[in-house]
Parts: sequence; C-alpha cells; structure tokens
Amino acid sequence: MIDYPLREKLPHYLVLTRLNRPIGIYLLLWPMLWALWFAALGVPDLSILVIFVLGTILTRSAGCAINDYADRHLDAHVLRTSQRPLATGALTPAEALAATAILMLLAFGLVLLTNTLTIMMSFVALALAVIYPFTKRVTYWPQAFLGFAFAFAIPMAFAAQTNTVPLLAWVIFLAAVIWAIAYDTVYSIADREFDIKMGMKSTAILFGDNELRIVFALQLLVLFIMYLVGLTTERGSIYNLSLIGSVFYIVYQNRITQTRDPVQCIKAFLNNHYIGMTVFAGIVLDFIINPSTVS
Repeated sequence: MIDYPLREKLPHYLVLTRLNRPIGIYLLLWPMLWALWFAALGVPDLSILVIFVLGTILTRSAGCAINDYADRHLDAHVLRTSQRPLATGALTPAEALAATAILMLLAFGLVLLTNTLTIMMSFVALALAVIYPFTKRVTYWPQAFLGFAFAFAIPMAFAAQTNTVPLLAWVIFLAAVIWAIAYDTVYSIADREFDIKMGMKSTAILFGDNELRIVFALQLLVLFIMYLVGLTTERGSIYNLSLIGSVFYIVYQNRITQTRDPVQCIKAFLNNHYIGMTVFAGIVLDFIINPSTVS
C-alpha cells in the first residue's frame, strides 16, 4: 500500500469525489432546479436554493466516494478507472468511507436548516445513495437505482419549498428517473464487455442490441412527461421551445453512438448536461415572462 502524506492525498480526494469532473453534479442539479422552480412558481426561496445547490455537490461527492469503495476490487482491471485512488492505493477503503461519512454529515447539516418533512425524506435519500453502488451485482437495473438516488432531490425540493409533496413532484421525479436510466445506459455501454466478464449487470447488457433505440425512446418520453408538466402548470411557448430544442441533443447523441465506440458513448453521456440546462433555462425564462399561480 502506498503511504502518501496527508497534503499529497488531497488531490486524490478530489478524484475520489469527482469534483474535478462535475458532470455528475450537473445531472443531479438540473432536475432538482426544475422541481424547485415549479414548486416556487418561479421564485424560489434563496436560502432553499443555496441549501440544495450545496447539498447537491456534497451528496454527489459522497456518492462517488462510496461508489469507488464498492468497486475497489474492480476498477484496477478497467483502463478507464484504473487510476482511481482506491485502485492505485493512493487512498485506503477506510479513507473513502470516512470521506463519505463526512460529506453526508455536512449535507445532513444543510437539511437540518429546512423543515421536518425534508429532514425525514433525507433518510430515504441517504439509503438510496448508499445502496445504488452495490446494485449492479444483483440486478440488471442499477441505472434505475441511480435514477431514484439522483431524482429524490425533486420531492425533497418541493418539501423544503412548500412543506408538501404534490403529485406534480412525483411526475417530475418519474421524468428524472427515466432520464437517468437513459443516459447511464449509454455510459454503461463503454464498460459493457468488462461488466459481462466480471459478472456485473446493467441495462446496457439487458437491452442488448436494442439499447440505443430504447435510450432514444426513453429520452423522448422524458420530454413528453415534461411537456405534460408544462401543460398542467400553464407554461408557455418558451418552455415548450426548450423541450423542442432538447430533441436536437437527443438526435445528436443517438447519431454519434451508433458504432457503440466507448469514447463516443461517453461523449453522448456528457452531452446530457445540455439537455438539463436547456430545459431549466426554458423554465426560468417562461416563469419570468409568464408568471403563474398554478402549482
């Protein structure tokens, strides 16, 4: 085991928590912001906004740490993950667990600044974050568990902003879960051969040769659900244009992944950031131009 002084370990903690690769923060952040804007009718409480943005960063970082702990015996065998700190010995499993605990405690400290309903829901969020990294050993649907973990910030945002979790929150939650299944399926194509060899499971394996068609359909379903959300809440043309604009990203992702080349699959996965951002921009601008009292 490599013995690094504490000062030299700091960059390895950065890699462990993926703070050097913020794509996961974005993919967790955008649906939460969609929900918060709908919950607040376009004018979220500033303190709630700050709490949830910081909480997103902390919980995603903690999720990455526990994920590396779960995969510590696998990552060294995959070129893409072979330089992760637990795979190289730069950090120990105990240090990864300690980092996870500290980050989760900090996130819980933020939740304590909200209300009782949100605090109660945070325990479900914690359980989902801890369970997800181990699910690919027992089910072909780890992407769904990732979706549950990522999307649970949505009902929590409604709870924090309104002290209720209406049906609208669960509809947006459903859209976010389906979206996560879609983009993480594309991501898992890059590791599919290794996962099969090591006995791991994923939707990329389950869907087989139809995986890209299914991903395409799931992404369109997400936009359709969000269209229904806009219809129900009386959103206007700018919101709908953001959904239409997102279709172009979906088509682009489908086109570049046709060869199943791992590099292109990762590129398509990263491109989902722009879908989330585009929809959020449409929500914000539409509420500015078309204020509403429909929740």
